[in-house]
Amino acid sequence: MPINNNRLMLELEKVRREINRSIINPLIPELALDDLKPILTMVAHARAAYVTELFEISKLSPDAAPSNDQIKQLRQCRETFDELVAAVNALETVIQRDYLDVKSRER
Repeated sequence: MPINNNRLMLELEKVRREINRSIINPLIPELALDDLKPILTMVAHARAAYVTELFEISKLSPDAAPSNDQIKQLRQCRETFDELVAAVNALETVIQRDYLDVKSRER
């Protein structure tokens, strides 16, 4: 008798979790909120650099299109920011799917 789709999906999720956890969990120490603050701070700095660059370009070229060099610098800031956001999103997924051990919050 074939496995129905819902059962297959449940089994797939279980296997995916086991595989991901067995690979990822040994590589990253148990996480606490304080471990994530430097990462979030880094992303905030990248966001600030990206937005600040936009304002700097507007000051230098208020009545003209930005130069190719200005756009190149802005693109570099965006790529850095986008890459960090993607990495944080991947980290959030890893935490949500229980691929990592997290420290319980002590009260």
